[in-house]
Amino acid sequence: MKLLLVGCNYKTAPIELREKLAFDGPKLPTALRELESRYGCEAVILSTCNRVELYLARAHDQPLPDHGVIAEFVSETHRLPIEQLQTSLYAPQNTDVIRHLFQVVASLDSLIVGEGQIAGQVKRAYELAHEHGTVGPILHALFQHANGVAKRVRTETGISRGHVSVSSVAVDYVRQVFDHFGDKTILVIGAGKMGELTLKHLKDLKPHRILVTNRSPEKAMEVAKGCGGEAMPWEKLDDALVEADIVLSTTGAPEPIMTRRRFSDILARRAGGTMVILDIAVPRDFDPRIHDGDRACLFNIDDLQRIREQTLQERHKHIAPAEAIIEQEVTRFENDWLRRRHGKVIALLTQEFETRRKLVVEDLMAHLNGAVGPEDRARIEYAFRKLQNQFLHGPISALAEEAPEPGRHTLLEALRKMFRLEE
Repeated sequence: MKLLLVGCNYKTAPIELREKLAFDGPKLPTALRELESRYGCEAVILSTCNRVELYLARAHDQPLPDHGVIAEFVSETHRLPIEQLQTSLYAPQNTDVIRHLFQVVASLDSLIVGEGQIAGQVKRAYELAHEHGTVGPILHALFQHANGVAKRVRTETGISRGHVSVSSVAVDYVRQVFDHFGDKTILVIGAGKMGELTLKHLKDLKPHRILVTNRSPEKAMEVAKGCGGEAMPWEKLDDALVEADIVLSTTGAPEPIMTRRRFSDILARRAGGTMVILDIAVPRDFDPRIHDGDRACLFNIDDLQRIREQTLQERHKHIAPAEAIIEQEVTRFENDWLRRRHGKVIALLTQEFETRRKLVVEDLMAHLNGAVGPEDRARIEYAFRKLQNQFLHGPISALAEEAPEPGRHTLLEALRKMFRLEE
């Protein structure tokens, strides 16, 4: 089994270079077919915003192309001078490729450790290569195994626990305050980009009503239309706050739009119940003294960022257990592959010993000419079978443990020659 990976990621190449190296649109299937036909190898290309990686494999002993050759292929495909790529590319081989893929799919090599998108991206990369006929026995086994590694790391560690985007952390807080949303009103103040993303998460809660207000009536109408909400005039902000259960504020105003005194009047008009205010504007839209932890729960961008950082720190505690799982799975995959690779020879060797054992036992029984009964015969056959298994254990274990070195004869070749095994 020969494996080679040539690629770059967010740690080795800036975004400007990764954008140029992306295999998007028709480039990806074209490159897959070219790799397979030009170099006679299996191929999978993983191309995301944070990494571009070419996985190549051969099942037989003929070596793969040198990593420099593949770097030139990438250069040629994207019409970039090879000098622009060389310092950004990495090129692990064999066991290191297996380990790297498992780290990638388990999101240990991600910009945000524990993020969930990469496992799906790896799966889609494999499926696309499979559709175009560039996946063979090695990469099929490797990527299928990688999928299992990702699931095991997620279930046996806490590395993916908790959200790490500001918008998702904000919604987590809302879920802690309210246990249902079918009777809740969401008020959106302003229309910043982060606010729109947070609104998308809030909309998934299926609230009873969404109100949108903005200094620009046109912008309020646009946002309201996009979320199935209702536009409210800016002059009616206080009235809208009286009705709201959840407030998302992201105006970009140079100073707070809601003072403590003004908000006190709004609270006095409310019928009751807690109001959650997500103030993700910078500068802040709401006076922080509004927060009382009872009728008004106010969270600003710093609060949400702090929770995000705590979640990330918690995830990093699970890196070592995840790496231990990956090392176990690397060994398991290599042993499984060796068993598959040596399966025919082991079967032939076992069959050869089985034939010889039966001949010896039959000759012995003929020589004894009925002098032993069925019980003693069973003991004799068991003893010879046990001896056979003991003889076979050594060479079979050695096959599984061998790390072949280029240019040297292997145990597999030696066993074939010693026992004259013909497949």
